[in-house]
Amino acid sequence: MKGLPRLPTGRDDSRPGRSTAAWAARARRLALLLPVLLALAHLGGWLPMPVLHQIDDFFYDLRLRIARADSLDPRIVIVDIDEKSLSEQGRWPWGRDRLARLVDELFSQQQVALVGFDVVFAEPDTSSGLARLQQLAAGELADQPAFLRRLQTLAPELDFDSRFARAIANRPVVLGYYFNLDPQGQSSGQLPPPVMGADTLQGRRQRFTAWRGYGASLPLLAQAAPQAGFFNPLIDDDGKVRAVPLLAEYQGQVYESLTLSMFRELQGRPAVEPVFAQGLTVPGGKAPLQALRLRPASGAPMELPVGDGAVALVPYRGLPGPQGGSFRYLSATDLIEGRLARGHLQGRIVLVGSSAPGLQDLRPTPVSEAFPGVEIHAHLLSAMLDGQLPVRPDYSVGYEAALVLLMGGGLALALPLLPALPGLLAVTGALVLPVLSNLALYQWVGLALPLAATLATMLAVLLLHLGGLWVFETRARRALVGLFGSYVPPELVEEMVRDPDRYSMRADSRELTVMFCDMHGFTRLAERLPPEQLQALLQGVFDRLGLVVREHRGTIDKFMGDCLMAFWGAPLPAADHAALAVRAALGIAEEVGRINADHQARGLPAVGFGVGLSTGRMCVGDMGSRLRRAYTVIGDAVNLGARLQSLTTVYGVDIVASDATRQQAGGTDWQALDTVRLSGRQDAVTLWCPLPPGAAAASSALAQELRGWEAFLVAWRRQDWATAAPLLQTLTRQGSCPRLYALYERRLALRRHQPPDPAWDGIADLGVG
Repeated sequence: MKGLPRLPTGRDDSRPGRSTAAWAARARRLALLLPVLLALAHLGGWLPMPVLHQIDDFFYDLRLRIARADSLDPRIVIVDIDEKSLSEQGRWPWGRDRLARLVDELFSQQQVALVGFDVVFAEPDTSSGLARLQQLAAGELADQPAFLRRLQTLAPELDFDSRFARAIANRPVVLGYYFNLDPQGQSSGQLPPPVMGADTLQGRRQRFTAWRGYGASLPLLAQAAPQAGFFNPLIDDDGKVRAVPLLAEYQGQVYESLTLSMFRELQGRPAVEPVFAQGLTVPGGKAPLQALRLRPASGAPMELPVGDGAVALVPYRGLPGPQGGSFRYLSATDLIEGRLARGHLQGRIVLVGSSAPGLQDLRPTPVSEAFPGVEIHAHLLSAMLDGQLPVRPDYSVGYEAALVLLMGGGLALALPLLPALPGLLAVTGALVLPVLSNLALYQWVGLALPLAATLATMLAVLLLHLGGLWVFETRARRALVGLFGSYVPPELVEEMVRDPDRYSMRADSRELTVMFCDMHGFTRLAERLPPEQLQALLQGVFDRLGLVVREHRGTIDKFMGDCLMAFWGAPLPAADHAALAVRAALGIAEEVGRINADHQARGLPAVGFGVGLSTGRMCVGDMGSRLRRAYTVIGDAVNLGARLQSLTTVYGVDIVASDATRQQAGGTDWQALDTVRLSGRQDAVTLWCPLPPGAAAASSALAQELRGWEAFLVAWRRQDWATAAPLLQTLTRQGSCPRLYALYERRLALRRHQPPDPAWDGIADLGVG
């Protein structure tokens, strides 16, 4: 918000006829209240916005992950029908004789306190073959007394359902079942007695989850263990399980969940009483249910907080599975085979379920995309035992409506009256305070309160406010763009106006890299081509080369006939200006190759270019006179770049760079060309030619040639003509740089018959002006 002007208040109403600006300011302030009205319409149900529900889910998941305990609850153990168990005991469902052995092991040997089954036993077990034997006894073997006597002896052992029923009878066992929404209301098995009658609700209607059918355990098993609960979770629109209904409605009766039934079993099966919100009446006979009260035979009553529809939020303790660390997992096969030491699970609460993917009981949750359903019940039961069930209270909608009015409305009224910095602080505080308080209420009190409408309202108010400020800024920005556009290449203006205070047209001294790119043979082209065709050719070529410079964040200074001048590091600072310039020069060399291929196909003459690169301190800024000005660079390093470009024809290479450019750019292969003393300069300059990155590594011939060239230069500087001559002959035969090698052949021919010169330093004197 830096540099943004303060909105006019339009308070001067004493003058006849209010100004247009004052009316516009009032209209903007009224517009800032629009997000508040939309949020209230959403909360009231008149204009539902699904995206806000999704954002609330996101914040809920974030709170849940922040508050995770990530610790082991030793009270609850999960007996897992895992891959190991399926491998040893065979595919599911197992014979109920094995489940009877499992139950006997848990109670007789391990002395557990309670067992809950997150599985349903809806079909008779025929795996023993008893039914077939009874058919034979009634038919073709009816006249075999020995067979009939033996069958009568074996029948109790082969009736696996009865064996399992005897194992669970008179023991603290809670069976599981499920409800369904089958259109025909298909049902199987026997439901347990309802937990709550219509009279308990005192005539107040509730929005329980309602179902059409069910799949429960066989009557034989249901009568042996009458305590049972449904294990249906509550699946949100995004497919995740964040909550479980503790109560559900079926044919006018109210039934309890598996978790609630297990919790009641641990408390001596107290009755369940609804606790309604005090002082709240809802049209239509509905009343908000805020808790379930349990009255054990001894001890004080306890309440389980619930949300609308008797839904309990699941406070996941940590990641799922045996490695998650929230609960101990035991393989069911180890208990069936008696591998656990006697009494090892004494007093523990056991949940029997499966984490095997093939049994399809893995569900997405806020903490994992594959969460075993049995562990969801374990997390909920753990929170019940600790008395730490989070809840989304019945007043959550009213709470957020008040926040929207207070925070969103207050921001809408205050922002137009505040300068930039106080306004920014007000927005920051208004956004941070609800978030922190929301996290604190969840962490310390267990209240899962909504937040999305409040934050969305404040952000919308802020955006509308900034949009109004933008209208005032537009005129100033247009003037700024016009000013900078007169000096700076258009491709950088947009980036500069984002923070105009950083940039100035005043000249200053910086270290930059400059490029001069000149077309070779332009005079011959001008003689061969008509002016119109020459102009079109130049424009097409420089359009493509200019794009290469822009892609590498270069500032195109100017086009001078057949020459392009660009520089890097201003007006936008770039620490890697030398590397960017080198990559641009290599890109130009590649683009020239593509240009010549296009020219050949179109019957146009080929073009050649030479590029000079120089890095050093330069004066950059607004240069010129009152009649004509330009944003450009001047200085000795700039002049050196132009002179290096002219040397490309001398050495027969596309690019000549100074030693300062090579040192700062790095990152590529370089070929040393020469060390020269230019007219008008006291210090010698080492010349280099960059090669495409990885070129030497990709070509063994090129790598060998570069090694030979380096060896030649060493011999040349030592005046070791005997060594230098054969090396140069070999390089000349390879022919990748014929003009460079021919230049040194001429120099060698002049030197090799002369005696060594003690004053010779290997530096060539070039009169390049």
